[in-house]
Amino acid sequence: MRFAVALTALFACLAWPMPAVAQAPDTVFLEDMTWVEVRDAIAAGKTTIIIPTGGTEQNGPHMVLGKHNYLVKYKAGEVAKRLGNALVAPLISYVPEGQVDPPTQHMRFPGTITVPDATFQTTLEYAARSFKLHGFHDIVFLGDHGGYQKADQAVADRLNKEWNATATRAHAITEYYRVTETEYSKALRSRGFGDAEIGTHAGLADTSLALAVDPHLVRADRLRSGAPLGSAEGVYGDPRRASAELGQSGVELIVANTVDAIKKAVRR
Repeated sequence: MRFAVALTALFACLAWPMPAVAQAPDTVFLEDMTWVEVRDAIAAGKTTIIIPTGGTEQNGPHMVLGKHNYLVKYKAGEVAKRLGNALVAPLISYVPEGQVDPPTQHMRFPGTITVPDATFQTTLEYAARSFKLHGFHDIVFLGDHGGYQKADQAVADRLNKEWNATATRAHAITEYYRVTETEYSKALRSRGFGDAEIGTHAGLADTSLALAVDPHLVRADRLRSGAPLGSAEGVYGDPRRASAELGQSGVELIVANTVDAIKKAVRR
């Protein structure tokens, strides 16, 4: 009987699941890592951190409120992979979007979230200070929204003035956003699309980028409705001929130009 009990106990021990062997994650996203993995990554040379900023705002009745967040996280990840020495911080999705009382800009549409410019800059600043403390040498701001490009630059300038005698620098890579208004728009025009269709917000260009990153960000039935959308719906452009194929060319232009801009910025 004692032998049977001992044998049963032995089998129970053998059947108990053993802890899995820890492996470093194949990711560039800091939030998917443990602090030990981040420490080791920095020691191994990943001393650039990208802080992506998006926004939660209306993007017409055909596109989700988190468009900027999805786009900038995806593109920041691609940039980090190509750089090879970079990680991506959790994105900042609360950004200036207009006044609350009276509501201005995108705040006129339900779902949009705004914060004061000073709050946004302080958040960006202390994220950068945190990463400097932990050993990152180059802190990169990538903003997917046109409204706070100057704020990104202002924070970088203040920090660099303070950090002048250190090895750490902040970089506001405005090239990331500029490409959408220059090279990408030029590429779309070369394919026969006019500026009124390309648009400045939620038009063909914006919608194509979203389709390239994730088709679920766009409500296709809204694009097939026939009637063009307008400013009353929060659309400045015409998204009806948007496509993932058009958007993919834009994503590639943005990522490639951003990688080049970061390399030039950190070469000092």
